[in-house]
Amino acid sequence: MAHLKTQQTQKQPQERKIWKFSLIRRLYNLGWQEEDIRNLYRFIDWVMILPKELENQFWEEFKQFEQERTMRYVTTGERIGYERGKQEGKQEGKQEGEQTIILRLLQRRVGELSPQLQQRIQSLSLNQLEALGEALLDFTTMDDLLHWLQVEE
Repeated sequence: MAHLKTQQTQKQPQERKIWKFSLIRRLYNLGWQEEDIRNLYRFIDWVMILPKELENQFWEEFKQFEQERTMRYVTTGERIGYERGKQEGKQEGKQEGEQTIILRLLQRRVGELSPQLQQRIQSLSLNQLEALGEALLDFTTMDDLLHWLQVEE
């Protein structure tokens, strides 16, 4: 079938991609063993060559297909929790990145920071860190930083 479809789609790469995916999906749907599927896939892949761009699209679709086959049903509550966790992780990552940059810039601008001062800066909210990032451009001494931190409390 792969050979016949390759001949039929000689000048239709998009159609060939559809058939390639269809043939491989069919092996899974027929309940074939994973090793047999891999062996036949090698042959199908060798026969049904696609242009690079379509090959990339094919792989993305195939990865998604495999994930859907192995994934259990996810409830709405689980999906919402997952999305919230993802957002919180991004927020935490952004905050940690801001802290690192601010601390490095401050050390360069006003000198070595004590561990207590570093901890105090790390306890600032993301908005406060962003404000400090702008304010530190005007700092010339450690007193400028200490004054800014007093005003922020």
